[in-house]
Amino acid sequence: MPIPKLSASNIVRAIRLLPQGRWFNYVSNTTRTTICVDSIDGPEGPIRVLRRSPGKNGAEPSVGEQSISTQMLWRIANAFIPGTPIQFDRVLGGSYNTRSALEALLAHTPEFYWCLPGRIESLNTSSKIKRGHKHVVWLPDRPHENGVLEEFETDQVISELPSVTVLYESLALPDRIPDVVNIDVKRRHLQVQIALVMIGVRLGFRTWIAYNDRGFKYGETRVGDLQGVLPRLEDVPAVMSVANARSAAMQIDCIWFRNGRFMPAVMEVEHSTGVTSGLTRMKHLQDQLPPIQTRWVIVASDDDRKKVVQEANKPQFESMDVSFFPYSAVDELYALCQRRKLTKESVNDPFLDAFMEPCLARVE
Repeated sequence: MPIPKLSASNIVRAIRLLPQGRWFNYVSNTTRTTICVDSIDGPEGPIRVLRRSPGKNGAEPSVGEQSISTQMLWRIANAFIPGTPIQFDRVLGGSYNTRSALEALLAHTPEFYWCLPGRIESLNTSSKIKRGHKHVVWLPDRPHENGVLEEFETDQVISELPSVTVLYESLALPDRIPDVVNIDVKRRHLQVQIALVMIGVRLGFRTWIAYNDRGFKYGETRVGDLQGVLPRLEDVPAVMSVANARSAAMQIDCIWFRNGRFMPAVMEVEHSTGVTSGLTRMKHLQDQLPPIQTRWVIVASDDDRKKVVQEANKPQFESMDVSFFPYSAVDELYALCQRRKLTKESVNDPFLDAFMEPCLARVE
């Protein structure tokens, strides 16, 4: 029997069936804040929720609105396997400020329970099992009452080590590089670029790598010679058919191309430089092209999410509708491609979008 698969639409459908107008508790005995579903758009979200915090010293409660994005729903859906507890913070890598709200709503739906699996704590050469952290488990074959938080008693034990380990070969640098380059920082930048190339290979994309990064070596191979890397932009009709587009694209860190005519994503990897410089390079390329359907993406550390969102919402960058692709999501997608042998036939746009978070503030 095939293993059941969860989708964003399954999650939205379950939350849509929760009792309307009710305020729900978070999955925590210490949090007094409650949430309520305000509205839901489409079969895959987004979901807008109201968050009510108790007033201090008898004051009226404060109520704010937050949005649970489609991308977040897909990332959570892809993480669930029946009977296997997941921790939202770990799956989302600290991204999304509504992750606890989604966790709470989902735990109130019939097929999801909260639980406290044990955890293995490793210290030096010894290990011991300690009380675990809060998880959510999907049990589609044993639904509970709708709108109620139910704990699932489990003797499962979760390792504190990551369930997915991403390994990159060592990187070599060319003999001559500018003195201003910080090699340690550049190494992570290149690892991410190479991961994006390898993801592209699995998904049927060819990747342009910035001209000044192509001479670095991955193992014994120049980055510019890796499988899936475009040797030159002159072979890409999507760029060469537009005056000045080639020169604007030359310095972009990564561009995914499909069939030479479509650009699934234009990506700037921001590790050592400011976010603004990457946004500016992408904006310059956008200005040279006719209106096209693509993703304008900043790839950066999970810790830089706030900075990316702030910069992406500046008026000069709003036309790009920038997405944030955190390092944790790059590592996760890279690992899936390597371990599960994903192909272009098995991946669609909503799946790819699930790993990226929209940055542009929506005005409802």
